[in-house]
Amino acid sequence: MLRAWSADRVRSAERDLMAGLEEGELMARAAQGLAEVCSARLHQRGGTRVVVLAGPGNNGADALYAAAHLADEGFACVAVQGDWPLAVGEPAAWLAAGVPVLSGDDDWATPLSEADLVLDGVLGIGGRPGLPAEAVAWVDAVPPDAYVVAVDLPSGQDPAGEQAQDGGVYADETVTFAVAKPVHVLPATESAVGRLTVVDIGLELEGPADVERLDFADVADLWPVPHASDDKYSRGVLGVVAGGEDYTGAPVLCCTAAVGAGLGMLRYVGTPAPTGLVRAAVPEVVIGDGRVQAWVVGPGLDTTSRARGSKAQLDVARAALASDLPVLVDAGGLDLVKGRREAPTLLTPHAGELARLLSRLDPDAGETTREQVTGAPLAHARRAASLTGATVLLKGATTLVVPPEGTVRSQADAPAWTATAGAGDVLAGVCGALLAAGLSPLDAGSLGALVHGVAADRANPGGPVRALALAHAVPGTVAHLLTR
Repeated sequence: MLRAWSADRVRSAERDLMAGLEEGELMARAAQGLAEVCSARLHQRGGTRVVVLAGPGNNGADALYAAAHLADEGFACVAVQGDWPLAVGEPAAWLAAGVPVLSGDDDWATPLSEADLVLDGVLGIGGRPGLPAEAVAWVDAVPPDAYVVAVDLPSGQDPAGEQAQDGGVYADETVTFAVAKPVHVLPATESAVGRLTVVDIGLELEGPADVERLDFADVADLWPVPHASDDKYSRGVLGVVAGGEDYTGAPVLCCTAAVGAGLGMLRYVGTPAPTGLVRAAVPEVVIGDGRVQAWVVGPGLDTTSRARGSKAQLDVARAALASDLPVLVDAGGLDLVKGRREAPTLLTPHAGELARLLSRLDPDAGETTREQVTGAPLAHARRAASLTGATVLLKGATTLVVPPEGTVRSQADAPAWTATAGAGDVLAGVCGALLAAGLSPLDAGSLGALVHGVAADRANPGGPVRALALAHAVPGTVAHLLTR
């Protein structure tokens, strides 16, 4: 599991560690590790020229000391610095190694235009979102074929990972020290991070992380694998209320994925047309209401429909939400959420659905737009979790799983091809199966998102994937992750 700690907690731990070290030792470790990563990338790419963008804080000093190491290896290094004092000591170390430091009055544009690797040390985790005015021109002048390595975080991005920024650095790789930080794994900023490399500098943090990310090794620990004494009931019975006469595909996708995820039994409640399709596509499904251990309510559900069977279907959906059983609420089912629910609940909206839910549940706060959700996804997911008492799985390229309190999870396992109609119905089925097996909404949502993403990639590696192929890839993906 990848764990990320807030900037304040990291800086506090750094102060405690530095109290027992010789002055400059921690920075020396960071600079050495950073230089090793940059050297490896230069050798891989056949590059020789390095330009450091050096800011006023410790990250600028880390980058400059790393450049001194690279210059000692024979790389041609130049640093660009703004109108601010150097963070640490005199520039003797890097000047002696042959790293000239250029100011705004010097010709920094020429060496930057020729750079093979640009080392972004403008701002660190103690900074605020946004770039210093001088640095905007530097970032704009970075050549498109240069490999950009950010020190600790891409400068200009929000260290807390909560607010998306129009400006700032978009790195090919970010080298951070000791542990990951929220900026590296939260959806508002992760796209700017690129490849994440964590360098060990001897720092340890205690207590629960602020953000977690499950990795492949966690699947074997969390996935509900049956024992010889299990039967179909003990393995989990899931009820699915989904689809309608106008949305007939969603229940097929949801049920296919749920059964493929290893359910003991599935009951489906729908109107006539999707019921016939589910019978044909997923013959294991039992049709009609009955005893279950968890519910999925909402994929393809039209709460305004007056078609034959719709009222009876909605009665079951409302009864599920009124019960004390775990419920996953997706898509149309979100329209049935009226406020807090005390039983375990997992809401699975995309950004537009979350905006509509917040606007309806919290009208005094005014209308919430999709753009506001995508600009600050964690804040809006937390708000929904507080209003409903549910864990909120906010779907996206980076999927957030936000409980009403405690550690947030963030998953980014799916290829971009997964942004296709029906993929969310598959996710609902996988997560619903895990809820029925007894997992918490947090574990069901994050583990389901991981498996869903890997299944999308395995369904057609490197190319387009349709939702039905994704659903069919779920059983093989689970087996692969359990036995890898």
